[in-house]
Amino acid sequence: MGVSGSGKTTVGRALARDLGWEFVDGDELHSPENVAKMARGVPLDDADRAPWLAAIAAVVAERVRARHPAVIACSALRRVYRDEIRGGLPEVAFAYLRGEESLLRQRLRARPGHFAHEDLLASQLATLEEPAPDEGIPSFSIDEPPDAITARIRGTLVP
Repeated sequence: MGVSGSGKTTVGRALARDLGWEFVDGDELHSPENVAKMARGVPLDDADRAPWLAAIAAVVAERVRARHPAVIACSALRRVYRDEIRGGLPEVAFAYLRGEESLLRQRLRARPGHFAHEDLLASQLATLEEPAPDEGIPSFSIDEPPDAITARIRGTLVP
């Protein structure tokens, strides 16, 4: 989890590869309307996010039910979103990729062709509720190389 530019897809793909799990990019679960809205630089609101969060929660529940582990990259910016995605399932774990705004902006400027560009970062940072201690979500600085972050996350999942 994390804002745009935090490396969710890069780290998520690497983690899934290392674990032999499926990778699901939450961006691919957005409706065409949401993608078009974000591509215009218009932030999503909770009404826009509701069907997207429900789709992610359904993927999570199905993977847990089928005992088919997966790494799912999604922003999960607010606690209520994380709670919906988790769906009360104790098997679901999050990892928070956090970084300074300047680095996030730099990464977004260098990322061509993605609908979530730099114009949306301020609204995402304003929406972000960093995980509270009682959520048990480990935090990882994006200042480290993706392989190092992946290894650290893997270490929280596999003793």
